[in-house]
Amino acid sequence: MGKKRVAFALLMVEVDFSLSLETTKQTRNDKLTFHISVLNKNDMKPNSILSKQTRRDFIQKGALAASSFFIVPRHVLGKGFVAPSDKLNIAGVGVGGKGFSDVNNAYHNGTNNIVALCDIDWGRAKQSLDKHSNAARYKDFRVMFDKEAKNIDAVTVSTADHSHAVVAMAAMQLGKHVYVQKPLTHNIYEARMLTEAARKHQVVTQMGNQGSSNPAQKTMVDWFDSGLIGKVHTVHVWTNRPVWPQGIALPTASDAPSDIDWDVWIGPAQKVGYSPGYHPFKWRGWWNFGAGALGDIGCHQIDVPFRVLGLGSPTEVECSVGAVFLKDWVSEYIPDGCPPSSQVKIKFGATAKNKSDVTLHWSDGGIRPFRPDFLPEGVPLSDDGGDNGVFMIGDKGLMMCGMYGQNPKIYTSTGQLIEAPKSDRRQSTTPEWGHQLLWTEACKAGFGSEAHRGLTSSFDFAGPLTESVLMGNLAIRSYNIRTSGSNGFKYPGRKKLLWDGANMKITNFDDANQFVRRQYREGWSLGV
Repeated sequence: MGKKRVAFALLMVEVDFSLSLETTKQTRNDKLTFHISVLNKNDMKPNSILSKQTRRDFIQKGALAASSFFIVPRHVLGKGFVAPSDKLNIAGVGVGGKGFSDVNNAYHNGTNNIVALCDIDWGRAKQSLDKHSNAARYKDFRVMFDKEAKNIDAVTVSTADHSHAVVAMAAMQLGKHVYVQKPLTHNIYEARMLTEAARKHQVVTQMGNQGSSNPAQKTMVDWFDSGLIGKVHTVHVWTNRPVWPQGIALPTASDAPSDIDWDVWIGPAQKVGYSPGYHPFKWRGWWNFGAGALGDIGCHQIDVPFRVLGLGSPTEVECSVGAVFLKDWVSEYIPDGCPPSSQVKIKFGATAKNKSDVTLHWSDGGIRPFRPDFLPEGVPLSDDGGDNGVFMIGDKGLMMCGMYGQNPKIYTSTGQLIEAPKSDRRQSTTPEWGHQLLWTEACKAGFGSEAHRGLTSSFDFAGPLTESVLMGNLAIRSYNIRTSGSNGFKYPGRKKLLWDGANMKITNFDDANQFVRRQYREGWSLGV
């Protein structure tokens, strides 16, 4: 036989050994996994040590390397590679309140590792810190990323709205998968940038609108696709939010407690003094930090028609805002605060799924829609007493559901009632329909995997949804723009605003464009 030339390629070999260890009363099988890495042939330069080795030397040294093993973070082994422990190493930023359940549901009873936790208020984060006591602790996410990046595969972000984008972008630029609470971002520009960054850095993403993983939403998609309600022309979405103070004067500032890192909490927002009227919960009612009722519930409720109808970028938006009167005949003017109630009308063009223009009506502050024609008398507007709900009105009937897409129904124009299968109405045994767990499994499978494509709120969906939701806030904030004249104040933004989605611009009222993106505080940047 003639001589054969052997070229060594890059090898990553996973070897499982089952070791039977006899003890006095039982046999225990321990599974040991390690990886052997061999240089790529392109690295074997003519004058390299390896090229001068004999085959016997190479095999002997390879065997020596194989006799030891080590465990490294998944990202070191490459995107989508299953690490030896088959566990994701997760860090959490903002781990009090909702952040606890986000971290804990991703942890999933030890399915994954929680390796680092970051919160500016360790007192509020105590539940997370106690449960994951071995995790490294930080108050500044930037310090955490500097010190722990090599140990982290994925990050949950459950801070106040104004910090979502800067934390998530920093993580993605390090190649980390991210789970970000709703709304995805504080403004439209940030949503667009995160969507593009997720593709650029090829990371697996999910927004925290957990109802999107509710199987009942898939049922509604199937109902619509089968033509049960025909073409939809009108959508109503409503909520009882805000359930925190809005339409009030700015809080009085004071010194922050010594155990709270207030400067890090402020992050990219404009600097203000500490107040319990901001942290830990009431920040939602102030534009500097929150996104009001729309930001809180819009990504849950508008998710349903956006998904079912396949909606795209809005074409126009208009609003009406509730006023507050503390003095006779003179309404309060609080442009820094979200209003006590609002109604917003957003128009969308026809789509491949729905061959009709759609007008979406949003209302909050307890304002509910009137009973639509197809809904029989005596039937509640929604299953929570009418506080929150969705109507999609087509030419053949009405589709409706409650919060998170629960308990969907159809009332057809002929009077027929169609309800979801009982399996859709059962409470999920996995918290929040497995929304965080599915994200972690997709992270393990890797960017572009079937598990990744199956996620219900990756940024390819959540980004455009968030942009559409925040269009409502752009209109609400424009509503309060005022100028002074000889006859008093004028409000030029109280009109229909026309939107150029591709260029992220209002075309008929330039002052509204200040709300498309924000000016970050000195020292802070989105990094794009």
